[in-house]
Amino acid sequence: MSRRPPSARHLDLRHGAVTMSHGAGGKAMNQLIEGVFLAAFDNPALNRRNDQADIPLPAGRAVMTTDSYVVSPLFFPGGDIGALAVNGTVNDIAMAGAQPHYLSAGFILEEGLALADLVRVVRSMAEAARQAGVVIVTGDTKVVERGKGDGVFITTTGVGVAPVGVNPSADRARPGDAVVLSGSIGDHGVAVLAQREALSFETTILSDTAPLAGLVADMVAAVPDIHVLRDPTRGGLAATLNEVADQSQVGIVVEEAAIPVRGEVRAACELLGLDPLNIANEGKLVAICAGDEADRLVTAMRSHPLGRDAAVIGRVVEDERRFVQMRTGFGGSRLIDWLAGEPLPRIC
Repeated sequence: MSRRPPSARHLDLRHGAVTMSHGAGGKAMNQLIEGVFLAAFDNPALNRRNDQADIPLPAGRAVMTTDSYVVSPLFFPGGDIGALAVNGTVNDIAMAGAQPHYLSAGFILEEGLALADLVRVVRSMAEAARQAGVVIVTGDTKVVERGKGDGVFITTTGVGVAPVGVNPSADRARPGDAVVLSGSIGDHGVAVLAQREALSFETTILSDTAPLAGLVADMVAAVPDIHVLRDPTRGGLAATLNEVADQSQVGIVVEEAAIPVRGEVRAACELLGLDPLNIANEGKLVAICAGDEADRLVTAMRSHPLGRDAAVIGRVVEDERRFVQMRTGFGGSRLIDWLAGEPLPRIC
């Protein structure tokens, strides 16, 4: 971390709070930018203080995505809104089979937000970016009146590059393909809910927020022609599988016994009347590949820490109705439909 610039010396990061003057374009705003954002994100492109970043990209197919984060509470077991904003955008880039390189970050700050909390969020973002191998090269800050922002909202845009010949897409699933899941589901959504509602369980449930680009790089090296890559965030695994079935015009059949769910997450969902299939994840992915390449893909995934519990959970079938079905442990089957309503608001 770079030394705080002289113009930031009057910013009280321990006891101060965001005021409307921090978004007014004057000295206070300059102090905030230098004392909080530049101090944490220190890099040559950002330090030029331009309204844009001049960035080199390696050869390949450029990939770009943007997302906004409004999670409540800002801090939860296993993560916070800062790490989530980096990892979520990095993962969207990775789901194109690409390696992320650069991020931009826009902040909507609420008047009264403790500067100590803002520093904690920004430092968490800096650490998450370091772990993901990306650089935050440009950004923006706005301040809204008290009661209109719920602390802080973050919008991040990511840019990455996919190797030539690597082109996963949600419309490429074909009958006979295998459906692979990288690990247990439901951790993030239940962790956020437990923190927000002050729920106590015997074991602390942690968010699974993590950058998946390294895992994807290993997967692509082993099986370049992965047909589909998706991260099951809002709406959980159920929504992701339905999206793929709809876009590829196929059916999907999964095996209940093959879908990993941690015991504490399953117990919490049963207590709260929730289905783990509908719960958001922030560090898991779904891959669909040719059936005869599934074993090779799973082996590559299990060699990476974020894919050690990877498993084939189902297959793609012909179905003009585009249904997603699950074979249950009792020998029957049930339809996995789109999530109705919003049982877990503000989870990302």
